Amino acid sequence: MKHLAIIPGDGIGKEVIDAGLEVLDAVAEISTFEYDGEIFNIGADRYLSTGELLTDEDIDNLRKKDAIYFGAIGDPKVKPGILEQGVLLKMRAVFDQYINMRPVTSWFPFVPLKREVPFDMMFLRENTEDFYMGAGGKIGSAYGGKQSSLKIKRELYDLDVNVNVDASNDDDFAFEIGFLSRKGVTRFADYACRFALARGDDKITLVDKANVITNMYGFQREIFAKKAEEYGLELDFMFVDAMAMAMVVRPETFGTIAVPNLFGDILTDLGAQLQGGLGMGCSGNINPEGVSMFEPIHGSAPDIAGKGIANPIAAILAAQMLLEDQGYPREGKMIHKAVEECLRENKTTPDLGGNLDTKQVGSAVAAKILES
Repeated sequence: MKHLAIIPGDGIGKEVIDAGLEVLDAVAEISTFEYDGEIFNIGADRYLSTGELLTDEDIDNLRKKDAIYFGAIGDPKVKPGILEQGVLLKMRAVFDQYINMRPVTSWFPFVPLKREVPFDMMFLRENTEDFYMGAGGKIGSAYGGKQSSLKIKRELYDLDVNVNVDASNDDDFAFEIGFLSRKGVTRFADYACRFALARGDDKITLVDKANVITNMYGFQREIFAKKAEEYGLELDFMFVDAMAMAMVVRPETFGTIAVPNLFGDILTDLGAQLQGGLGMGCSGNINPEGVSMFEPIHGSAPDIAGKGIANPIAAILAAQMLLEDQGYPREGKMIHKAVEECLRENKTTPDLGGNLDTKQVGSAVAAKILES
């Protein structure tokens, strides 16, 4: 029995998670997979009512679960960044989910590029370092002086950072600091190498901008090069701008792709569009020794919430990733096959050219599983 935390969140998150749970129920009906799910009210509604984001009680209860199934967060009534940093980024940090795994797969005929050669890329995005740490500030006369002090606390380090700027000319400055630690990069590289070998790839593509951000990404390259040699893998380097172009013109040439946090966030949204849109993109926030979280990559989309037109396939494919992570690869393949059949038969939401609503797509995928 697997114990799952279910966090529907906000907007269409609630709708797509309901569809995903119907699919998980179908899998449980015809396989050895069993689960119970506890719903957690974490998101905009609770924050607007109580001011609570991710509480210590939430963390204690989530830590007892085998995995987290997450919808989306975000509400126009909440200032941007509050929910994202106070819930999503905090959850990734607290549970040390240091790998963000995002598959980018061609789902013919819903690939906008209509390429005849199928592609199957797996992005491994480092999830806890780089520029997504909230390590920044504003300095200058408008902000009370010329010095800013930061306290950076993470599992891997505890740093005091003082930033001094001569603000005598009454100019103001804003800054964001990125960090990479040897421990963080080493475990990222080790995971990427082991993953590539298990996937059957003989090389890893490491994406960065080392020609400009030389200290951070040069440091990362050195560590990855040693790890790749240790595992007997070829290591290719790609600058992020060149990688964006290559994904459009030759996606079939890539397999396992390792990418730092900021660039990974951007490239995987491009990848989602290559495979049919944000409604097709799923992800896993992975702690190999702890609690992992699985979610669609899209947001809460408040403009279409409640209309029944949200594409639930990303959430359904996130359920596939959850099953595979929890030791049920055969059951994961059931979901993948059922999604493929529904796409082929145009049992989809309007964004993919179909005429089904969100719930009907979930039911169609579940029915395919029960027929298998």
